Amino acid sequence: MTETLQRSRSALPIQVLISPFVRFAEMEAAGSIVLLAATVVAMIWANSPWEHAYHEFWRAQLPVGFGRVFLSETRQQWIDDGLMSIFFFLVGLEIKREVLIGELSSLKQAAFPFLAAIGGSLIPALIYIFVTHGTDAQQGWGIPIATDIAFALGVLTLLGDRVPVSLKVFVTALAIVDDILAVLVIAIFYTTNIHFVGIAAAACGVALAIAINLLGVRNPLIYAAIGVFVWLAVLKSGLHATLAGVLLAFTIPARTYLDRDFFIARCRAVLDICASAPENSFESHAAVHTLETKCKLMESPLHRIEHYLQPWVSFLVMPLFAFANAGVRVLGHGASAFTDRVSLGVALGLLVGKPLGICLFAWISSKSQLAITPSDLPWKMTFGASCLCGIGFTMSLFMAALAFGEGPSLEMSKIGILFSSFLAGVGGSCFLIQRSSSVGLDNSVQSRAA
Repeated sequence: MTETLQRSRSALPIQVLISPFVRFAEMEAAGSIVLLAATVVAMIWANSPWEHAYHEFWRAQLPVGFGRVFLSETRQQWIDDGLMSIFFFLVGLEIKREVLIGELSSLKQAAFPFLAAIGGSLIPALIYIFVTHGTDAQQGWGIPIATDIAFALGVLTLLGDRVPVSLKVFVTALAIVDDILAVLVIAIFYTTNIHFVGIAAAACGVALAIAINLLGVRNPLIYAAIGVFVWLAVLKSGLHATLAGVLLAFTIPARTYLDRDFFIARCRAVLDICASAPENSFESHAAVHTLETKCKLMESPLHRIEHYLQPWVSFLVMPLFAFANAGVRVLGHGASAFTDRVSLGVALGLLVGKPLGICLFAWISSKSQLAITPSDLPWKMTFGASCLCGIGFTMSLFMAALAFGEGPSLEMSKIGILFSSFLAGVGGSCFLIQRSSSVGLDNSVQSRAA
């Protein structure tokens, strides 16, 4: 109590003012809440009398450049091509981390979410192709294949102790594999008009990043400079610019060359100096600076960059993307959306295809002993999580824009995405809450009987 009072008395006025916002930002589900708020605002604006102003704002040209390097894109394109490259860069970092030290590092452990993710992508795509068979809308088959990791994990976080930790780990690994598949689909199926000079330039940039990684360069600013060059090269190559983010992420160093035992011994020596030196003396400040330097050297660039980018992506990039892309007019189109093949294909793919594909392929991987199934993960919980994976949103909206560009098909696909993502979130949450309550009741009855 005394320590708490002392800390509160020493808090600066600005810390007291911003403390509520800091506490909100530290919530695991805070990013998904902001993303949902941006979506709601976009929907309200697009269905208001000022709908025209919404579309005009995002379609306005915004030229950026200097000298001979000059780019002119709409505000929406800057978000989709530019800011979303940062999102894909973070996705690439998460993929690399999971492959090296996470749930995807072990073949047996990775097989369960990996095969489940394949089923959760294949079945929705097949359902969409079946519904849109014989129409030009078939090119949108990639829309229902991906899971929105922010919303899915946000819902699981809000459920708290009602779901086991293993379920959150499973959904995270599955969503990472989903992202890998989505990136491959974008690169292979949604890329046209290839310019090999741009590809060669981007390859040189990536090779340079790999070379300086092997040489032991650990300054993130150097990789950022190379990243800008690679992004411009990919943008001019005809490939989607966001692929530059994934490519560059794989070159970021994931290890540190500082010996762990040396680091611990050095930090202890520095802390001893700091403890013996007078408060606010030159020696104490020098010791703190040395400790900070050693900590930066010990932390891998991948972890440092991922930790730094996460709040920017959660609270700026993804909400801006939602604000620019989720504004679809539902009023007057709701009835037609129930009969339109595009919206039906997307909705059935996410609502039916996702849980069916995930559970089917997970069951096959378990029965065939191709994968290790977590012992504390009941199949009914797995089904509830697979329903949550029907929340497509961010990646689905992104795929829809690539598949259809502008026009009625894009609008119908957005309605299908928003409608099915909402139902998947509500339905999956209700199922998991009901299941956790019944498990708690069964445990209570068993304990009383014992």
